[in-house]
Amino acid sequence: MKNEFSLAFNEVLEEKQLPKEVILSALESAMVSAYRRAVNASSAQHVEAKIDPDTGKVTVYAEKEVVESVMDERTEVSLEQARKVNPLCQVGDMVIVESTPKDFGRVAAQTARQVIQQRIREAERSAQMKYFERQLGEIVSGVVQATNAQSTTIGLDMKAEGIMPANQRIPGERFRVHDRVRAIIMEIKDGSRGPQIILSRAHRNFLRRLLENEVPEIYHGIVEIRAIAREPGQRAKVAVSATQAGVDPVGACVGVKGVRIQAIVKELHDEKIDIIEWSPDPVVYISKAISPARVSGVYLTEGEKTATVVVMEDQLSLAIGRDGQNARLAAKLTGWRIDIKSVSEAAADALSRLQSEPSMALMAEAEKDNLPLIREILAKKADGRPLTPEEYQALAQFVDRVERRVIERQRAADQESAAKLAEARAGIPAAAFDQPLDVLNLPEHVYNILTEADYRTAGDLLLAMKTAPDRVLSLPGIGPKAMQAIRTAVETVSFPEEEPRPSETVEPVAEASAPMPEPAPEVAVATQPAALDAVVEEEPEAETSFEELFKLRPESFTPASDDEVEKKDKKGKKGKKAFEYEYDEERGEVIGRKKHKRGGDFYEDW
Repeated sequence: MKNEFSLAFNEVLEEKQLPKEVILSALESAMVSAYRRAVNASSAQHVEAKIDPDTGKVTVYAEKEVVESVMDERTEVSLEQARKVNPLCQVGDMVIVESTPKDFGRVAAQTARQVIQQRIREAERSAQMKYFERQLGEIVSGVVQATNAQSTTIGLDMKAEGIMPANQRIPGERFRVHDRVRAIIMEIKDGSRGPQIILSRAHRNFLRRLLENEVPEIYHGIVEIRAIAREPGQRAKVAVSATQAGVDPVGACVGVKGVRIQAIVKELHDEKIDIIEWSPDPVVYISKAISPARVSGVYLTEGEKTATVVVMEDQLSLAIGRDGQNARLAAKLTGWRIDIKSVSEAAADALSRLQSEPSMALMAEAEKDNLPLIREILAKKADGRPLTPEEYQALAQFVDRVERRVIERQRAADQESAAKLAEARAGIPAAAFDQPLDVLNLPEHVYNILTEADYRTAGDLLLAMKTAPDRVLSLPGIGPKAMQAIRTAVETVSFPEEEPRPSETVEPVAEASAPMPEPAPEVAVATQPAALDAVVEEEPEAETSFEELFKLRPESFTPASDDEVEKKDKKGKKGKKAFEYEYDEERGEVIGRKKHKRGGDFYEDW
């Protein structure tokens, strides 16, 4: 049968939800503190405490000096007592011996209560911190403990409390005490009274986690969430894509008869959710992001990352949404600035552009037959008269032609600008882009201004001065004197020329002439007429076949004596290269190897 200590110990374990080792360590630390207070021991003295978890018996061990005559029992022990612990100890040694005072259990219970409570509290906070750090960004469930206009307190696992600020609640939600609430852990702070856990139901990742829980395809990676744009409590747009062929990502998220998405809508206080399919084509992606409105055309301006979306008159209010909500969410979802126009408004802008911009003169000439019709339709629209579907179609086609012409012109201008930039960069040494800006020896204030403007290397500044000097002049703090200093530094700076790589070094090859130059000294052994194993000679001209080589140099295939080789070796010209040829049966051709002479020996380079 368990004693009182075991029952109390197990009760603490169950209440605090801490490991057994943590509670024992806290108790032992408290016993050490109680011993130091009881005997007034120094903090420099090493003291240990051991607790038997079954009986609750406390044993204290203290480090003491071995002496012949004990003067202070707190720090000294006799030689006889010390040798019971360590038979080899001598006078002056330090040994750890049992030093449990009499009635220590009662004394410890009175003096160590505060220490035990503090240690258990610290261990509890540490365990809570580690547990919830692993839960960061995940959904947790808790019970509402208190709520007011500023925040809601929610009780979580491990007796922790989470705070949900008012701006992280879904607008329109009202919580009551003892309601069970799900939220995402947005942030964790380590406070003096334990971890401060900030919860959120308005964050877009809360919707992401709900989709992962409700849609198995998302959880297993078959469907991937590409982007989320959300206005809590009102509307959200989610872009999804499939990672496997044959999977409908939108259908997987909606579920049969919308059962999956309806569960999420109910959790989010009837928030409307649009699921669209992500596309790598920005035009298709933006067209789907404007849904439920039908789009007539999407025209992109790449440099400014702006998209002009043209819709029919009856789709304009639907595309914009209440207070611009639909357009705002579409812009957040795609990352593009979206400008929505009706087809009549877009046609009026296109007509004005044709008439006012000189660069559109050619386009205006090509459209001169259609312009009267477009003006007539726009005048009819301005008078409030209804337009036929054919007239709307004519306006849409006119807008499409003009916008495409503008896009083509912009692309041509971008290509021309890129070509000029590449040409300017080619005139700057490559080493300049590896040298820091300080090699130009600019004045200190000019150097600081250019560094803040993100000019990091000398090549960056040289390129800017060559292509857009006005941009440098427009920097705050750059005036005529500073520009003169920059021009002087740019004109006088020099960079080391790049040394050619060893593999790119080309040695002159002796041209064929009569009489033919003496071959490089090597031993040539011909084993078969059709297959030569080792024939070494000077490098021949390119594209020389095996048969031509054999006819050209038959004497090269005659074995030479050792004396002849040695003589020729001494007469060999310095710097000449030798080639060794082998017949490759698989390729059916002769393969050559370069041979260089160093120190009387040859080494080969294929």
